[in-house]
Amino acid sequence: MHGKVFGLIYTGESSMQLRDLTYSRSVAAVPFAGRYRCIDFVLSSLVNTGIYNVGIIAQKNYHSLMDHLGSGKEWELHRKKDGLFILPPFVTRENTGIYKGTLDALRSVLGYIRRSSQRYVIMTGSHTVFNTTFHAMIEQHIETCADITIMYNDVPVGHNDDQFDELRMDLREDGRVQDLQLNPYRPTSCHSSCDVFMMEKNLLEYLVEEGVSHGYTDFIRDVLLRKVNTLKLYGWRYDGYIGCLSSIDSYFTHNMNCLKQEVRRDLFNTEHPIYTKVKDEVPARYLPGAKVTNSLVADGCVIEGEVDSCILFRGVRIAKGTRVSNCLVLQGCDIQENCELDHVIFDKGCTVHSGRRLAGYDSFPVIIRKGSSI
Repeated sequence: MHGKVFGLIYTGESSMQLRDLTYSRSVAAVPFAGRYRCIDFVLSSLVNTGIYNVGIIAQKNYHSLMDHLGSGKEWELHRKKDGLFILPPFVTRENTGIYKGTLDALRSVLGYIRRSSQRYVIMTGSHTVFNTTFHAMIEQHIETCADITIMYNDVPVGHNDDQFDELRMDLREDGRVQDLQLNPYRPTSCHSSCDVFMMEKNLLEYLVEEGVSHGYTDFIRDVLLRKVNTLKLYGWRYDGYIGCLSSIDSYFTHNMNCLKQEVRRDLFNTEHPIYTKVKDEVPARYLPGAKVTNSLVADGCVIEGEVDSCILFRGVRIAKGTRVSNCLVLQGCDIQENCELDHVIFDKGCTVHSGRRLAGYDSFPVIIRKGSSI
């Protein structure tokens, strides 16, 4: 069945709330859990389902993403037939190169969609972290004769996760959607969309062309919300771990949740591995005086100081006399002697000079921009 489905990942989400993390990269390329990027999770989920035709719709700041994805070799997407297709914006008379919304982006890649030989498409965003396969979703979509099937998970009714565009769904007993709410101030439904949609390719083409001809720009706001009563929309429930990286607070929280065994067991299970770009580095080195507790430490790290409840990405150096706690330290950071750091996010390549003190809070971590020297 998976041979009848292709994947389409939109990586142009609004990223203002992620601030400095997306200053020079797209949301899809934001590092996560020590050695991964955000897009690795949805891309691996598609590949683990047996979907080997995947298009990546890029908009801006996509150089880091292209460097990470390469030819798609790590995901077994470097192949003669189908494979990985990166679809950056290009300027034509119709396309200015800047998308006004997801519908605008889909219109610009209609050529790729039409060329795809598969009957169905699974369309996703790139800011949501989960690990699943879509076999059950595909089966349900075909059995129910749905027009569109939306993957969702259950969250508290009054909870608002500060997502880019949080879509709440009101479902009937048979799973059919009877109402949709976008960014409700006080959500009345516990069913929250995971930004994964499945439909027939021909229907997607029709909806895009019809929407653009009416001046619409956004797929959820302008198409789904208007057609709740005319299309057969169904929900497919996913009970595993879901992390929406929509703000600095949520990015910090979902990374720190990876220190919990049950979350790691869900996100990184051996049955459905998460693939990422391979960088062959030496194992982490713990020098005399090093003390590390409750932390994830990637390869290439050199530690002499004290690390507690942290995630250290590749090639991080923690010098003697330094204490780092509740921090995310991204690739290639150098933290020198006698520093005290607590609840800080260091982007790639930062340097912290000797004797510095920095502290944030659980709900408001300090973030240091890529390449900064403190």
